[in-house]
This record gives sequence, structure tokens and C-alpha cells, in this order.
Amino acid sequence: MRRKHNFKNLKVWEKSVDLAVKVYQVTNEFPNEEKFGMTSQMRRSSVSIPSNIAEGTARNTSKAVLNSLDISLGESFELETQAIIAHRVGLLDQKTFDELGVDLSEVQRMIHGFMQTLESNPY
Repeated sequence: MRRKHNFKNLKVWEKSVDLAVKVYQVTNEFPNEEKFGMTSQMRRSSVSIPSNIAEGTARNTSKAVLNSLDISLGESFELETQAIIAHRVGLLDQKTFDELGVDLSEVQRMIHGFMQTLESNPY
């Protein structure tokens, strides 16, 4: 069976890759003592979002794709929680925190929309 979606053509995948790149750039500014703490956590969560979208689109059923999208959505909320903590402990300034929040909300809406589309039009 052929893949229904090529992940590289999905706007949600592209936006989530952009988000991961931004997280890498932002966490470059974190102190070295956070290298194995918040820096690592935020980077892993951010990379997991597009990675799971890509993995899901290689699946042969809507149910399998939906499962991977659900994992991506969970990772996005994990990243949001990490950003809130980083902001509260002073690792993220208000402007950067707000920008990440906007990007995260957009990715979350897009993942949710993709999930709704698949639920309405399974393959």
C-alpha cells in the first residue's frame, strides 16, 4: 500500500521543523549547566513533533497515522510545559516565551486539524 501523505509536503511538518530549529536556537543561549537538563529536554520534545508526523505518514492506516499524530500533539504540550518552566526560572525572556507560544499554538492547531481531517476521511 502506498503512503497517502508525503510528510515533506505537509505544512504541519514544515511548521514543526521550523519550531524545532527555533528551539535549538533559543536553547543555545541557555547556560552550560542546563545542557543535560532543560536544553536537552526541550530539544528532544521539539524534534519529536515533526519526527512523529513523518513516521505517521509512512503508516498504512488512518488509525496508525492518528496514533503518531496524537504522540506529536502530546510532545507539543510537553514542550509547552518545558517552555513555561524555562520562562519561570528565567531561562526564557518574555519576548522569546511569547514567540514560542505562538508557534506552538499554531503547530498544535495544525496537528489537531490534520487529525480531524483523517477521522472524517479515513483511508
